[in-house]
Amino acid sequence: MTQTMRAIEISQPGGPEVLKLCTRPIPEAAPGQVVLKLAYAGVNRPDALQRAGNYAPPPTASDLPGLEGAGEVVALGEGVSGIALGDQVCALLPGGGYAEYVATPAAHCLPVPKGMDLKQAACLPETFFTVWSNVFQRGGLRAGERFLVHGGSSGIGTTAIQLACAFGARVFVTVGSEEKAKACLDLGAERAIVYRDEDFVEVMRAEGGADLILDMVGGLYIPRNFRALADDGRLVQIAFLQGAKVEVNFSDLMRRRLTMTGSTLRPQSDLAKARIADALRAEVWPLLDAGRVAPVMDSEYPLEEAAKAHARMEGSGHIGKIVLKVA
Repeated sequence: MTQTMRAIEISQPGGPEVLKLCTRPIPEAAPGQVVLKLAYAGVNRPDALQRAGNYAPPPTASDLPGLEGAGEVVALGEGVSGIALGDQVCALLPGGGYAEYVATPAAHCLPVPKGMDLKQAACLPETFFTVWSNVFQRGGLRAGERFLVHGGSSGIGTTAIQLACAFGARVFVTVGSEEKAKACLDLGAERAIVYRDEDFVEVMRAEGGADLILDMVGGLYIPRNFRALADDGRLVQIAFLQGAKVEVNFSDLMRRRLTMTGSTLRPQSDLAKARIADALRAEVWPLLDAGRVAPVMDSEYPLEEAAKAHARMEGSGHIGKIVLKVA
């Protein structure tokens, strides 16, 4: 390997234009880590939050954006086992994915599913770790339950639809257009609610209420989510695109025995993420290997056009995942 690599850094907090191509030293593998030569990196909302100065990386993580990618293992840190030089993997990253090389814990790497290329595999870790841990582990989704996903056409949404359907849930989604509604229905959603035309609260109450809601919108959706839940229903919050502060009457939570929870993936411990990876390997990777679940791809940009990728994502016109071609 050479000693330096191309990467995209955040020159200062701001809009997509602050993402700049730079040269950085290639990272080394610490104990328990591997170094990957990335072929593709996924683009996610937390990357944009970090770029805007609203989502600082953990103290030990790279300051470069990028939380998932796929490529070849080119270096092994002390104590690494079960993974070899030359293996092709996808990985959840602590940061640093917008680069030709990245270091990450070996326990956060998963094999490229059968029949998938590295471009598709790069879209898996961030969304699948997030959906599995929040919808199934934290939210406890069970077969036959009514599951409402806000932002159904996003990377998170398209993943949640497919996994929930695979495990026997009834899936409802909110979307912003008929085009997005069709995409979600094609993935298995039972009902797609175009939020400009219909009130998701009324739709879900007519169905008996949602047993589980996955929400990344926040803001005024939070009290509406309470009303859309069935008695004993659960709300899992994973982002606040419309803000984290809103006035809520919590009496419904007590009277109707509702549960509200949530999580953010990046600050969790390496061990917690490794346990999620183990669960995905056992429960979800067989579905990917069999072709029953697959990432929905929106668009691809070369690494040096990361700013255009962010503009595409923040314009909210995309359906599925956006990736950067690194090599």
